[in-house]
Amino acid sequence: MPEPKLVQQRLHPTRLQKSFSITSEKYNDIISKSSQISSGSPARYQLRTKTEEIGTLTRKTVGEQNLNKINKTILLVGERGTGKSALINTLVNYAMGVEFDDDIWSEIVEEEKRSQCDSQTSDVIVYEIFDFKENTLPYSLTIIDTPGYGDTRGIEHDDIVSHRLLDLFRSEEGVHEMNVVGLVLKASENRLSGRLMYVFDSVVSLFGKNLENNIVTLITHSDGVAPENALKALDSADIKCAKNEKNHPVHFLFDNCQTPQRTKGNKAALRNAWEITKGQTGQFVNFLEKCGPQKLEKTVHVLNERIRMTECIQKLQERIKLIEHKQTEIKQTREALKKHEHEMKKNKEFTVEVDEVYKEKETISGGMWWLFFNKGAVTCNVCEENCHYPCTMARGPEGCDIMKNGKCSACKCPASDHVKEKEIYVNKTRKVEKTLQGMKDEYEENKAEGEKKSSLLENLEKEMRELTAEKTSLLEESYQHVVRLEQIALNVDSLTTQVHLDFLTEKMKERGDTEKKQKLEEMRSRVDERTRAGLRYMLSKQAAAGKAGKEMMN
Repeated sequence: MPEPKLVQQRLHPTRLQKSFSITSEKYNDIISKSSQISSGSPARYQLRTKTEEIGTLTRKTVGEQNLNKINKTILLVGERGTGKSALINTLVNYAMGVEFDDDIWSEIVEEEKRSQCDSQTSDVIVYEIFDFKENTLPYSLTIIDTPGYGDTRGIEHDDIVSHRLLDLFRSEEGVHEMNVVGLVLKASENRLSGRLMYVFDSVVSLFGKNLENNIVTLITHSDGVAPENALKALDSADIKCAKNEKNHPVHFLFDNCQTPQRTKGNKAALRNAWEITKGQTGQFVNFLEKCGPQKLEKTVHVLNERIRMTECIQKLQERIKLIEHKQTEIKQTREALKKHEHEMKKNKEFTVEVDEVYKEKETISGGMWWLFFNKGAVTCNVCEENCHYPCTMARGPEGCDIMKNGKCSACKCPASDHVKEKEIYVNKTRKVEKTLQGMKDEYEENKAEGEKKSSLLENLEKEMRELTAEKTSLLEESYQHVVRLEQIALNVDSLTTQVHLDFLTEKMKERGDTEKKQKLEEMRSRVDERTRAGLRYMLSKQAAAGKAGKEMMN
């Protein structure tokens, strides 16, 4: 691209001051509501926003809302370090009509000046960009910024992002429509690694089927030349998103060189970078204008189903362990009764040794991560149950989603009987000696009068049947979550589903349900090598997080 004629002019310092004075007047209203970050070329300003809390989320607003303008909503997702913050600032300056020769740059995203601990939070921030005098957009903007996926903070961090978005999308004061989902990707990405596949999967798995044509790729740190390797990685991932006339993912290129100080040696290059980004931003703005809003009800359903599926399977695994322990205890008791029936008739104090199941609270592994994420478990002091685990949104049990009309929908006890803390109930066994009378008292307690006439062995058999029925119910509920996700989710073969398929298939086989076992095997057979690479990456991060948590606890 030939160098613009204006760059070749040598401006006298007085003329530069005069030029900046004119620019200052042009943006006087904005500057008066900003704090200067640095002087120079360009002068950088931090916009002072109106900040308010939406539940666990933060909303920052600049400008005054014009009710005559429609609003467009963008959600930005991607890895940490891809340049989401710079992209948001670019959109803000474009909306303000800032040009290269204005020698000014405004920022709505605050620079991270936090301690290491604080920077590990998982905030979703909503930026509202309303009408400006120099506005070049025919609409106002709402931009949702999410923390980076797939970084050193682990899988737990990524799960929290899903919970935060669910809270935003279902909140009365939250966001209920989406125009564009921007998958932010660095131009330097050159291959479809397990890490990148995991990130793509994590992003697309958030949404319902109706958002497919609203997902685009925003490629940052670009020099304006099509990044062939990054685009090949996108094609290879075969993610569901908006496609162009060549059936390739729709994408836009952005340079991240708006803020470096301009000198005689680099000004021409920086101007060229500015023009590239301005042109691509204009194309993105035109695409955004054509994108109609998509309701987020399906996405809320998808997020709910994924969270409920994970919680249900976790509870199923806990129940299976409890049932196996209980079955062992009952089997040992039954065998002891049969073996020593004659001795017991003669001596009611005759004792037998069995493995008794009991519950004990243990601190949740994961160390300080749990503290920063407000993550814990809502447990019942009466039933000794983990009614909601993990619970990430509520500060206390009364605010937990599982509480309905003051009662727990899991155990039916009042909310006041529950606590939220960094501990969960764990099933354990211990060797104990029991007498005939003691076993009778234990198994006949709270039984109806008619049942008390039943033999001890009959009561044991009844409890075995009840435990098995509970296990079957939880397995069926988990299966239905998987089926519903297949029906409504944009990403049918999500890693969050795949990671559970082996377990569910095995349990369906044990149950003898051939039809559902085959359905799960069919879902598992659809996984290709790319998905398996992402799954291996996900499992390796889970293992690493678990190991780190144990080391911190020790």
